[in-house]
Amino acid sequence: MSDTVQISNVSVDLNNYTCSSKGLILPLVSEYTWGTGGRAFLYLIGLLWIFLAVAIIADVFMCSIERITAKTTKIRVADPDVEGGYREMDVRVWNNTVANLSLLALGTSAPEILLSVIEIIGNGFKAGNLGPGTIVGSAAFNLLVISGICIMSIPSPDTRRIKEIKVFFVTAFTCVFAYVWMAIVLMVSTPNRVDIWEALVTLAMFPILILVAYLADRNFCMGRKDEHAEGVVGFSLDSKKKYTEDKGLLKSEVRGQARSYETMSDEDPERKRESRRVHDGDGEADLMHLAKELGHEVRDGDLSEHEAAQLAIAKANENTSHDRGWYRVNATRMLTGGRKLIPRVLTNFQQLAPEDRADKDIAMRSKDHTAGGSKAVVEFTAAAVSVLENEGKVRIGIRRYGKKDMPCTVRVETINGTALAGEDYKPFSEDVLFSKNEELRQVFIEIVDDCEWEPDEFFFVRLTIPVQEDQSHEQVAIGNVAINQVTIINDDEPGKLEFAKPSLVIKESYYVARIPVNRINGCDGHVSVKWRTSDITAKEGIDYQGREGLLTFDNQEINKTIDIPLFESKKKERDECFAIELGDCDGGAELGKIRKTIVTIVNDDEFDGIVSRLLNMTKANMGGMALESSTWVQQFKEAMNVNGGDIDNATFLDYVLHFFTFGWKIIFACVPPAKYGGGWPTFLISLGVIGLLTTFINDLAGTFGCLIGLDDAITAITFVALGTSMPDTFASKTAALNEKTADSSVGNVNGSNSVNVFLGLGLPWTIASIYWAVKGEYFEVPAGSLGFTVIVYSVFACIALGLLLLRRFLPVFGRAELGGPQGPKIASGVFVIFLWVFYVILTALQVKDVIKVSF
Repeated sequence: MSDTVQISNVSVDLNNYTCSSKGLILPLVSEYTWGTGGRAFLYLIGLLWIFLAVAIIADVFMCSIERITAKTTKIRVADPDVEGGYREMDVRVWNNTVANLSLLALGTSAPEILLSVIEIIGNGFKAGNLGPGTIVGSAAFNLLVISGICIMSIPSPDTRRIKEIKVFFVTAFTCVFAYVWMAIVLMVSTPNRVDIWEALVTLAMFPILILVAYLADRNFCMGRKDEHAEGVVGFSLDSKKKYTEDKGLLKSEVRGQARSYETMSDEDPERKRESRRVHDGDGEADLMHLAKELGHEVRDGDLSEHEAAQLAIAKANENTSHDRGWYRVNATRMLTGGRKLIPRVLTNFQQLAPEDRADKDIAMRSKDHTAGGSKAVVEFTAAAVSVLENEGKVRIGIRRYGKKDMPCTVRVETINGTALAGEDYKPFSEDVLFSKNEELRQVFIEIVDDCEWEPDEFFFVRLTIPVQEDQSHEQVAIGNVAINQVTIINDDEPGKLEFAKPSLVIKESYYVARIPVNRINGCDGHVSVKWRTSDITAKEGIDYQGREGLLTFDNQEINKTIDIPLFESKKKERDECFAIELGDCDGGAELGKIRKTIVTIVNDDEFDGIVSRLLNMTKANMGGMALESSTWVQQFKEAMNVNGGDIDNATFLDYVLHFFTFGWKIIFACVPPAKYGGGWPTFLISLGVIGLLTTFINDLAGTFGCLIGLDDAITAITFVALGTSMPDTFASKTAALNEKTADSSVGNVNGSNSVNVFLGLGLPWTIASIYWAVKGEYFEVPAGSLGFTVIVYSVFACIALGLLLLRRFLPVFGRAELGGPQGPKIASGVFVIFLWVFYVILTALQVKDVIKVSF
């Protein structure tokens, strides 16, 4: 069928219209009758949609790379302390630096690299502006914008430093040198053309970069690197294995690692013990400890078991180091409504840190009334006090802890016991105000002296929270000691001190034995008593922490406790005991009848059941942290369901993004799971799909730029560069917040930028230069705007890298690349982001001939 029609005796070619020849595949149909504005809008929507598709298949691609680089091998290490005389260790085959600069860099840079290759082939092996412009534009965005965002994302005054600084120096140098070399080739060595030797040298710099970075990582010629546990694999939360260091081993290093373990000196037993601890899978013990900590929250009713399991995964994930690829996959799934690698937990529980509370006074271990520090907690300083009838009044102490930067009000009121209001004491009901940062208050209750003999009587004082109009009462909670018993006595003796009971049974899950000591037959003055523990079947230092101490009673106090920390035991049936005995008294007090008590430690079956269920739920949900799906069926289930099937934690945005990407998810679920063939089939197929989608990006971006009047060079450094770099932006920000170092956030950016040039230009240049050499011609590459862009980027890159180094060494920035004091942090981030804006403006002005530069 002919595409030419006759209109008023004039032949019109329906395939020849504005921007109709910009694409290799597109347009699929004639757009002759479409309006330019409508076409531009549709091409922009298509470009964004294809970016989402590339992000999804890049997710699959990165999973295959993670599977390939996570390959391990077993070695045997001599150890006379174990049966058989040796223990087996799993070590990674891939060195972490090599993996980051080869396959992982390829995974993050694949769209830019393939775009450059496809553009040259599609142009008949002639140079274009879109591919090289995207490479330079992505490099500028990655180094300037991503670095600026990461600098500002760390909460002040926290900081993040680059750990592998030598590798960073290598990649920082090559990040600039790669683009300087690009300028040398285009403007100095062979102006406006690329010879075969220049293309081959550019391509060869890729393996050279990997080799030099690897040597820097291994401290080659710079002293021996401590590698006693490097590359050892134990338990992990994302691949069910934990790497003791954030780096692996090449096969040639395995023997060196084994020798390092064998030659640990007997003078360094702690180091050898630590290495053995790693081999035994300490991550399993860490998970058990976390489950027990959260079990207390479940038992106290603060968390459901499901919420605790989700929180356990999130907390464990925070303590596990991940590489840049892991964070990129998570960022992609955030952008497409897919299954998150980091589970979403309720805001109230995100600040819950059981490991931090373990370091606090264990005697205070109970329900967290502060709600993670967001509430002020008020309680009595003692649960019981006594007062002589002839003293006329009794002092009641009240303390406040938790949130202290706000005023708060509580109500204090009396309640009758055997003592009656009006006859034995005057009723009291008043509000007590704590000023900002005030911790202690006291109230006085009048006692009626009736001059008649009476037996000891008591009444109660209660704390409540009055309702306030400004709703401030919602930020106040009552602590454990909400009732105070006041005993009115008729003598002025200091009293006798004795245990409340001759024996106590304590469940080990409470981690502390609270032994009550009573003061009877008097409460006058300050008295104290010494105490000490003694082993029976329980051993001090193994089952409990005791020895001796001094217990002090203030005037009128009649009840105190001795707090003995308990240690966990792995015994299924626990029945161990120790004794506590009271000794010498001061202040005139005497010992009562019960001078010794026996404490028996037993298992807590109810709590153990909670922990067991919580641990099983956490392990069962660990699959949510694994990168790849295990089967095709699971892939399709995750593709067809929002948030990978985790409907409860899906947000409205997840549903919207899932709707727009549903088709792509179903198509890409056909790619083999990464577990097959060591990940290589997934790697090759997904790489081919990325190449196909990149062809559409080339067509869509080129045509869109043409329709709105933008040169390919400007389209490349803006729309295309931002589209390909957006997942990296979210990935780097998440890595900056979650990792303890800056390596995964900004440290690896330089490596990716270098790989973009060495592969993204070296490969197509090699192909095209050989093609034209066979035809007896040169591969022409006009420097033009590309040369100007490279020079501007190189200058700004040096400035940005210089700023990162200054931040590392100057105290005003916190001596770290990321974070630090608020003012310098914001100034640094805004400055490097402004460099990118200035870079785009300068490049656009040069392309439009506003800035005239000739090369």
